Amino acid sequence: MTTHYVDLTVVPDAETGVPHFLGALYDKLHRALVQQRLDSIGVSFPQYSVIRRNLGDTLRLHGSEAVLQAFLADDWLRGMRDHVRSTAVAAVPVEAGHRNVQRKQFKTSVERLRRRRMQRKGETAEQAALAIPESAEHKPDLPYVHLRSLSTGQPYCLFIALSALQAEPTAGSFNTYGLSAGASVPWF
Repeated sequence: MTTHYVDLTVVPDAETGVPHFLGALYDKLHRALVQQRLDSIGVSFPQYSVIRRNLGDTLRLHGSEAVLQAFLADDWLRGMRDHVRSTAVAAVPVEAGHRNVQRKQFKTSVERLRRRRMQRKGETAEQAALAIPESAEHKPDLPYVHLRSLSTGQPYCLFIALSALQAEPTAGSFNTYGLSAGASVPWF
């Protein structure tokens, strides 16, 4: 159960902005969750905004007090300490609502969709273009964080979506990004 939280705020410098450091911090968090095989830590972004399409400068970790203390005791922030300010682990406010914070994936490139169709169905470029019109392309409007794949080294965008605010928490586990379509985190 996510009864406690800790805020990790990135501090930019003259050459590098908040989005870069937030991506680096999230990469480190993801690696640490994979290495420690943790599914009991969720994340949220208290400054999340769809209107400005921004995650803000703070990554909030949610979990039990013991899990968060043990996680923070590990040196997973090595190399980022100059650019991250951490609060102490604190209890979630009683009046907090709850939300699911989850990954949203989009099939964004019409060209990529056509190439995949050509490979799968053995079609020509013209046939694939007829089957997948330009209007099939979806332009995401959600905030995202830039990450780098651990397996391929390729950069990608991790789009973050929120559920509607709910009064009661939903129990469950989180993936290695601290996200879940089922489990909720406190929202305040």
